[in-house]
Amino acid sequence: MNSGILALLAFLPILFAGTLLVGFRVNAKFAMPLVFFVTCIIAYFFWGVTSSRILASILQGLVITASILWIIFGAIMLLNTLKYSGAIKTIRRGFSSISSDRRIQVILIAWLFGCFIEGASGFGTPAAIAAPLMVAIGFPALAAVVFGMMIQSTPVSFGAVGTPMIVGVQGGLDKLTITEQLLSKGLEWESFFKIIISEVALIHAICGTFMPIFLVMIMTRFFGKNKSWFEGISIFPFAVFAALCFIVPYAASAIFLGPEFPSIIGGLFGLLIVTIAIKNKILIPNDNWDFAPSKSWPSKWMGNLEISLDKITSKRIGHFMAWFPYIFLAFLLVLSRTFEPLTNFLKSFNINFSNILDEEKINAGFQILYLPGGILIFVCVMTVFLHRISFNQCLKVLKDSTQTIIGAGFVLIFTVPLVRIMINSGINNHDLSSMPIAMAGGMSYLVGQIYPMFAPSIGALGAFLAGSNTVSNLMLSQFQFETANLLGISGALMVAAQSVGAAAGNMIAIHNVVAASATVGLLGREGDVLRITIIPTLYYVFFAGLITLILLDIFNGKDPLLMKKIYNEQTYSGPMGMGLAKSYQLDNKKVCIYNTINGQEEVVLSNTVQDCPIKPPEILDEN
Repeated sequence: MNSGILALLAFLPILFAGTLLVGFRVNAKFAMPLVFFVTCIIAYFFWGVTSSRILASILQGLVITASILWIIFGAIMLLNTLKYSGAIKTIRRGFSSISSDRRIQVILIAWLFGCFIEGASGFGTPAAIAAPLMVAIGFPALAAVVFGMMIQSTPVSFGAVGTPMIVGVQGGLDKLTITEQLLSKGLEWESFFKIIISEVALIHAICGTFMPIFLVMIMTRFFGKNKSWFEGISIFPFAVFAALCFIVPYAASAIFLGPEFPSIIGGLFGLLIVTIAIKNKILIPNDNWDFAPSKSWPSKWMGNLEISLDKITSKRIGHFMAWFPYIFLAFLLVLSRTFEPLTNFLKSFNINFSNILDEEKINAGFQILYLPGGILIFVCVMTVFLHRISFNQCLKVLKDSTQTIIGAGFVLIFTVPLVRIMINSGINNHDLSSMPIAMAGGMSYLVGQIYPMFAPSIGALGAFLAGSNTVSNLMLSQFQFETANLLGISGALMVAAQSVGAAAGNMIAIHNVVAASATVGLLGREGDVLRITIIPTLYYVFFAGLITLILLDIFNGKDPLLMKKIYNEQTYSGPMGMGLAKSYQLDNKKVCIYNTINGQEEVVLSNTVQDCPIKPPEILDEN
């Protein structure tokens, strides 16, 4: 079977899912089981994946699903705990006191607070935390999910304390072989990895500068009274300012400190500076923008968390105590990822499954305390005592949270396993590459020399499938590097483009959409979310591809693996300045430069042991 047909077959589950969810608006709880069975059929009959490996992949997917649901459950629990304690009412009043302008609120919560949470935790946590918070202060549930998904772009490559770079890129590349190549040029792996990090930061910095204004434009176009792209454009100077308050420290941290802290530092610095700017009305527009009254909202905007908070409790909580659970959550997330003794302690509580059903490289684990879900639950318990929530209210919190998560669980038990089947399909009876690699190979063959423009799209495709920048990088980094070698261009830049695209792909990852929707009770509207989030995703991968093409002219020659090493350079003085003038070793060859009556001539010898003849070979032949 030729590679084109294989690529098309590998793409079929994605095409089928997109057609059902976006084209026909089929509810994900009906669409994803169908896509799951199509994937199983393709893997078994066309890829030759054994039934044992398919079953092992399904079991692996179910363990991963449990991890995702644990995070969702923790996020919902925290929201409901704050709702019943009265803290959410205080937070709503606090945001209104800072600014009642929804454009400013979405930039503060989604862009800055969300970027910080992504840096600290990653793995879908920002949408799970930011989306319900936006709903609590009066955003439509559909809008909250869309904005929660959109922030999973610029900060993601350095999310979870750098995991997509440290684990994804380093684990996805053939580090041993590349290190040997670098050592032959007198360089080390760290210098090469630093180039990748810097290029990732640079591409993200340029693309991310326009994400806050994109958030506002999406809000006014799809959720505004007048359905206009430019109704809220007066916020443009403030939006760019807020973007730069994140981007500048973010990029500087990546270039000078490494991949662990750019999103954390950018988020914290941005929140501080932007809040001060709002208080002092710096760059704040004169007009104020808000949604139409909630009574006029279409039913598809609504989730089952849209309820009157006044009917739940009359208790009043102070501003600091209301925000303390979120502050403490952020502190614990950072501490758990950076303080090694605590990290090791939390990771020690791990349910681990290795080589499931004796299938090679199919492993899964459930780290009940280290996952953000465990930390969220701990913060919930602490909040119960701090806010003095009654036992009956605790039962209501538990009941509401459980009911919300059931629907998400049904969709995810099909979505995640089908992804794992595709990823694990590389071990089969037909000696075929895995389905994601087949898709990527088909695209690279199709676009040829303009491949760098599409490198981010391949990364996004991997993240769309896996719902993870890290997994996309693990799957596709080496593919991107090898493709760059075939084209004779910078492998470091192609890997950087891969990571940037994989970050953007999180905006349309199906099980991330399901997870975020579950936190606001919006299950069944996944297609509506994807129809909107595909727009910023296309912007991001197109712009990132364009920047990659431009950067090739700037950085291609600076890739250490493309730089030619010259050594043992010697000069000679022939009669009247003619004959052998200079020689040097270039990598594994010797180059001889001659002065002749026709100008300089260059002769390349196949090995460095040979000595350069005194005269050029053609002159020697004549004599």
